[in-house]
Amino acid sequence: MKPNWLMLVLGVLAVPMAGRADPARQLLDVPAKALPVPTADISPGMQAIIARPLNPDWNKLWKTGEEARAYADTQAAQTVKGIPAMLERLHVKSEASTLDGVRVHVITPETMPDTNRDKVLIHVHGGCYVLFPGESGTTEAVMMAGLGRYKVIAVDYRMPPEAYFPAALDDAITAYKAVLKNTSPSNVAFFGTSAGGALTLEMVLRAKQLGLPMPGAIAPGTPMSDVTKTGDTFHTNEQVDNVLVSRDGFCDAATIVYAKGHDLSDALLSPVNGDMHGFPPTILTTGTRDLLLSNTVRVHRKLRRAGVAAELVVFEGQSHAQYQFDNTLPETEEAFGEIAAFFGEHLGH
Repeated sequence: MKPNWLMLVLGVLAVPMAGRADPARQLLDVPAKALPVPTADISPGMQAIIARPLNPDWNKLWKTGEEARAYADTQAAQTVKGIPAMLERLHVKSEASTLDGVRVHVITPETMPDTNRDKVLIHVHGGCYVLFPGESGTTEAVMMAGLGRYKVIAVDYRMPPEAYFPAALDDAITAYKAVLKNTSPSNVAFFGTSAGGALTLEMVLRAKQLGLPMPGAIAPGTPMSDVTKTGDTFHTNEQVDNVLVSRDGFCDAATIVYAKGHDLSDALLSPVNGDMHGFPPTILTTGTRDLLLSNTVRVHRKLRRAGVAAELVVFEGQSHAQYQFDNTLPETEEAFGEIAAFFGEHLGH
């Protein structure tokens, strides 16, 4: 008599947990393979970005804030060269200023819909808490102002060696408090990518702690939501993501420098560990080759479980944050267009 398949399944389910192998010790051995560049519904320009070799600086493991800043300053000098052309192309202006002592850049589109005139977006830049100082940290804010046609306040938060955790978060919250003096919280949104995505989430957690009103919406892009390196794609996308490359690469080293001995599992460094009940509507963006895809997915799941209106946008083939690498590509227009539309739907309510 052949065994009944249903009985076999039920028999497996009935095996006591004590008799099963420890899942933590079960490893899936994946053979080496070559990955083709995906082409379906991907622009030629984005295909070229996806096809780039691994970031040659992925294994720069800084030990001090001074080391990280020396690299950041060199990178920033190259980044700012392209900003004047971007400002002109996207028809926005950028002005350096301060808000209650915090350095910011106020970025304003030349034309703005009447519905956006009472709205303010607060931007916190990425760079693993150590990169993109000054104007070099405004590129994402410029894209949002130009493509979404909102006023954006980009926070130039303090970074090592000037200051360490929680300086970046403190500066962002100070900027938010300053904006609230003249703007309804329902008309304010937070957004940022990578470390900026984590800071976006951390700002909401900190606002809750301080009893501040919630913003109208947030957009954390591929957030560094768990810097303890917990999550499936820290493994599956290792050496596949051509930006971050490895869970043990430069971004991990930079975060350790910024944390300066603080517990990395603290929700103000790994916000996926925080209580997300009461969060504002949220849109998250990532890509299928992103090392932080799991970080993003886990935040989305936690928000949904907390009853928060949350959308997850995943781009085919993209590694970490590549939806904002070139503002002339359709994928970039699509990503920022969706975020802007999400803000338009939720701000002011």
